[in-house]
Amino acid sequence: MSSETTLAAIPSCRPAVAPRLLAFGAMAALVLFLMCLNIRIGSISYSTAQVWDALCNPAGSDNLSFIVWKIRLPRAIAAVLGGAFLATSGLLLQVYFRNPIVGPFILGISSGATVMTSLVMLTGLGLGFAAVSPYLNTLAACIGAYGVTLLVVTIASRVKSGVTLLIVGLMMGYLCSAVTAILTALAEKERIKGFVLWTQGSFAGFSWPEIQVMLGLGGLLMACIYLLSKPLNAFLLGEEYAASMGVNIRAFRMLILFLSSSLAGLVTAMAGPVAFVGLAVPHMARLSLGTSDNRVLIPGACLMGALVASLCDLIARTWLSPVELPLSSITAFFGAPIVLILLLKRGMKP
Repeated sequence: MSSETTLAAIPSCRPAVAPRLLAFGAMAALVLFLMCLNIRIGSISYSTAQVWDALCNPAGSDNLSFIVWKIRLPRAIAAVLGGAFLATSGLLLQVYFRNPIVGPFILGISSGATVMTSLVMLTGLGLGFAAVSPYLNTLAACIGAYGVTLLVVTIASRVKSGVTLLIVGLMMGYLCSAVTAILTALAEKERIKGFVLWTQGSFAGFSWPEIQVMLGLGGLLMACIYLLSKPLNAFLLGEEYAASMGVNIRAFRMLILFLSSSLAGLVTAMAGPVAFVGLAVPHMARLSLGTSDNRVLIPGACLMGALVASLCDLIARTWLSPVELPLSSITAFFGAPIVLILLLKRGMKP
């Protein structure tokens, strides 16, 4: 009887698994395709054969090898990693708050990371620490992200309205922006230009040491997050249910916030504040994969985030070339309509 039950259950699982595997494969293929486009296309475009030859010859002394290995390949990898990390950060926050309209940018977490990074970039705080860059920026951004996250969580524990939570996040963003504006006004002129470009968000200018930081630290954080897939699923069903499954709720909540803020701070330190990816992409992943199972959603959000960030970076570089548009202005075209649709569906209810 048990064997018949098992055999009967197998066909029912296949229709659910096969489309998801197809979706994963399609997203992975699109990410690779966009990476190739980002390496090929720029102010000077090259053929696939030329790019392949340059990739096979990293020690080449010609201009093409330099452009591919020092400029375009690090940028393409940074876009993939940055999009994946921001999407996962947003997914964790939506699970934590049980609110579909939250994300690291909406809640002011990215703004907190921006404030602390501005202290390093606009003041003399980073003088004498050039040898540890970009580690100092990353540390400062994470501290700022943690600080804002704790404030938002403290306030959220006293209010139950989802709209109020959004307003709290916006107010935190405004306060952080005010502090950043004051620091900018007091900064030396030669520091301001680089900082203003950084605040617009961009994956340009990434170096291999920065890629190594993102791969090492971000990869460790992502591995920890995926190991939490089952407790996250239990947490979605309520804290009482999660506690009955052996989850230490207090420690688990702090761990979710730590991982989410770390990912957001890491990307903000390297690429500047990038809006809406952390909010919109988790919803796109849920719609594409047709599930709320975090064992599926976490890798799905990573691939979807990498896809969206790579596409937005390509548009920012090529739409009005040779002028490069701010990355956040492009991601806003993806995220803002999704926020409006979600607000309309909720009817502005708590």
